[in-house]
Amino acid sequence: MPAYLDYNASTPIDERVLERMIEVYRHLFGNADSRTHVFGTAAKEIVAQSRTEIAEILSIDKSDLIFTSGSTESNNIAVMGLYRHAIDTGRNHFITTSIEHKAVLEPMKQLTKLGCIVDFIDPDESGRVNAENVLSKVTDKTLLVSVMHVNSETGIIQPVDDIGEELSHKNTYFHIDATQSFGKMNAEIRKLKYDMLSFTGHKFGAPQGIGGFVLRRGSDYKRPPTTPLFFGGQQERGIRPGTTPVALIAGLAKAASICEEEHVILAQKSTDVKSSFMSAIIGLKYEINGDPKYCIPSTINISFTGVDAEGVFVALKDDYAFSNGSACTSGSFAPSYVLTAMGLDEARIASALRLSWDGRMQVDFSNLVKYIEMVV
Repeated sequence: MPAYLDYNASTPIDERVLERMIEVYRHLFGNADSRTHVFGTAAKEIVAQSRTEIAEILSIDKSDLIFTSGSTESNNIAVMGLYRHAIDTGRNHFITTSIEHKAVLEPMKQLTKLGCIVDFIDPDESGRVNAENVLSKVTDKTLLVSVMHVNSETGIIQPVDDIGEELSHKNTYFHIDATQSFGKMNAEIRKLKYDMLSFTGHKFGAPQGIGGFVLRRGSDYKRPPTTPLFFGGQQERGIRPGTTPVALIAGLAKAASICEEEHVILAQKSTDVKSSFMSAIIGLKYEINGDPKYCIPSTINISFTGVDAEGVFVALKDDYAFSNGSACTSGSFAPSYVLTAMGLDEARIASALRLSWDGRMQVDFSNLVKYIEMVV
């Protein structure tokens, strides 16, 4: 089997998480909204316990946490869920960055088709947007600013702390896409000021198809005026109706708890993997895409001079599983929109590889090095 180096796309499910889910599927299979028997009550208790565990990790009120199918749904609720309020109030200005995940960019583009105004802020070559460039666009018409915490392609941490601090003094809602940071940077997330936050389980050892959306109350005890995207029940306070996936939620909470307990050692081991990689490529010509001082330890985006990325994928598919960008665009041969927004040239973009991992793995990079030495 090839070494799996695409953790930013999806992680393997932790065996302890899988065991917890199997236990729930076998013994706690009731509908959490069935109130007339013990099977429903038991399922409801699992959901409540899981909500409490994750809320404690985030240092939020448990009533602020809504379970969703993942970050794509959560991001859509954060953005499109404010459309009606934007129209009703005339505050129809939105701000985001040009390097967000498609789950934010596409809803924002949809808003422009519906008559709203959206500013897309570019990063510089570091892969990081300037907080002042974002904040300078805020006016009394600005309803929402949405910025990701960590970019999925480059691993670069965005200045959401500075942006959140400034917006906390303004009448503008702030949404953070924490897809790539939840489970890795929980201590940092707990310090952030925001109104809405998205995360998904399959980036940190939980199953695919489950995530969360935080809808926080402000100093006035009111939450952002988000409306549901679809209807059919009062589950999750009506924001996300539908039968509650009890086993998935239990798995999400288990994975979150494991990451909270083990994040220090996992971060150090992830750093060790990156150090091993950097040692292996000594002597090769390359450029790292994104400023390393802002990069998380479990990701690197790198361009080897004179090496075509697509050729690497084909030649080394039996040795490594990695990518050149977000899974949402992996079916396209178009240049990376993230690296393009950073102002990188076509040759550098065409040779870019994204490697992502976690601290539970060890990788031998020798075959990658041999291939690059052979083709240049």
